[in-house]
Amino acid sequence: MRVFLDQLGCRLNFSENSTLAGRLSAAGHHIVGRPQDAHVIVLNTCAVTAQAARKSRQTARQLNKRNPDARIALTGCYATLAPQQSAILPGVELVADNQSKEMLHTLLEPWSAEFSNPEDLARIQPHGTPFAPASPDEESGRTRAFVKVQDGCQNRCTFCIVTALRGDSRSRTTADVVREVQSLVETGYREAVLTGVHLGAFGRDLPGRQQTDLKELTAAILTDTDVARLRLSSLEPWELAEGFLDLWQRWPGRLCPHLHLPLQAGADAQLRRMARRCTVASFRKLVADARAAIPDLIITTDLIVGFPGETDADFEESLRFVEEMRFAHAHIFPFSPRAGTAAAEFDGQVPKAVKRERSRRMHEVVARTGHSERSRYVGATRPVLWEGSGQQLTDQAGALLWSGLTDNYLRVTAQAPAGLDLGNHITPVRLEELHGETLFGEPHLPKPRPAGI
Repeated sequence: MRVFLDQLGCRLNFSENSTLAGRLSAAGHHIVGRPQDAHVIVLNTCAVTAQAARKSRQTARQLNKRNPDARIALTGCYATLAPQQSAILPGVELVADNQSKEMLHTLLEPWSAEFSNPEDLARIQPHGTPFAPASPDEESGRTRAFVKVQDGCQNRCTFCIVTALRGDSRSRTTADVVREVQSLVETGYREAVLTGVHLGAFGRDLPGRQQTDLKELTAAILTDTDVARLRLSSLEPWELAEGFLDLWQRWPGRLCPHLHLPLQAGADAQLRRMARRCTVASFRKLVADARAAIPDLIITTDLIVGFPGETDADFEESLRFVEEMRFAHAHIFPFSPRAGTAAAEFDGQVPKAVKRERSRRMHEVVARTGHSERSRYVGATRPVLWEGSGQQLTDQAGALLWSGLTDNYLRVTAQAPAGLDLGNHITPVRLEELHGETLFGEPHLPKPRPAGI
């Protein structure tokens, strides 16, 4: 059968869809790139905020409108949080919660007998999929693979519903992750991104001699695979093992100098209400130590404004601390009460108008610090992994515009001759100008060899 995969929310959902695509392909099914070509549509949903839950419902309805004949399967956090509401959405015939997600390819199998006409399949043009672990020179142009190494979380932050929806921390073995990363390298991927609900807890739940940690996993991947670049996704700021920052000294150029450290609030009173296991002082020390240990480090974060009980003084303190930390980017969320979390019942709920204004002011601060961080690299040369295929420039015949990411997570664009394919290559780039949040660069292209050589 033909299956279209879609997802909302975190990188973990993306990684899970990639795994599902591989399992479905191995079972003889066909991953398609458009919902209108599919017999079955799978939507991996999100429920981290009320807005994410609404978007999950809206996306399901939109997919049904694009292909009313397709069967829709919903999985992920919204499907787990609201299975009855999920089941009555138009076109939805299967709801699989997070505990059933690993078996989703099996749950879909009974539908396959209905869609086995090879002539019908032949009418559909082949289409690359962003989820299948296939060659990056396919239409999807994927160059980075998201590798899920653990699921679930032991933390009980008072604002978070995701930990309740995904259960306790569960890790894969180091050997299993290493095999997957090397397999992705062999299919052409240049960068792997390690993801998890609680990435820093990796390995602690494993039995006996298999018990390990993220530091050892990172070292094993860089030792036992040929991956050109390894990136870590979100890490809780209290999770790093002793000597963790030394990894960047051992593998410069391969371990990406970028850390996403969720702060959530820049005032100790708010951190206590959130049940976060860090303080302003401990976060400040971690950032200082990381910047001292990792050259050209870029730090990004998550922030919540308008958490219950947040006073004007708390918010002003957070603003000052966020500016001090010089984040290059931040995901900023106005607090969204989620039924089933402690914070939904807290006193001192902040009015929506106040949350909107605080969000606006926090965005202003992060825009300023982000501009300052990116400006520091104007005139520098950084390695860029180019993504997708070049975009034809209407005003310049014979030139393509390429986009990619530096090792330290700066977005870069550059022009190159139309005959030169930069896709999925890493090249040094001199960063010439900053336009908004994007740096424009001059790639160091290989010189053509003289004739006869």
